Amino acid sequence: MSDTDTRPRPPTLRDLTFFRRPKLWPTWPFLPVVRYKPDGEVECGVLYDCWTVARRGGFSATVFRTNIFLLPRTEEAFLALPREVFDSAEEIAAAGWRVD
Repeated sequence: MSDTDTRPRPPTLRDLTFFRRPKLWPTWPFLPVVRYKPDGEVECGVLYDCWTVARRGGFSATVFRTNIFLLPRTEEAFLALPREVFDSAEEIAAAGWRVD
């Protein structure tokens, strides 16, 4: 794959490891993720370690549809963003999301 190739890559052990381990996230409590659409458009999202931050469960496998650079200022506004909810790291990867 070349540097300009925008085809999606298959999920890797790295993706699954990062999805499961927030302590590895360089931008903790957020992990930027991307998904490539068939037309080449890139969708941005983030995972959020809300359990560690606010002891709030229910979002451990949720991709919030936003760009890491455009995060709302409050957790309330963040949690109101459009999102895709999954049951596991494997489901996140199967939906095409990859660590950015």
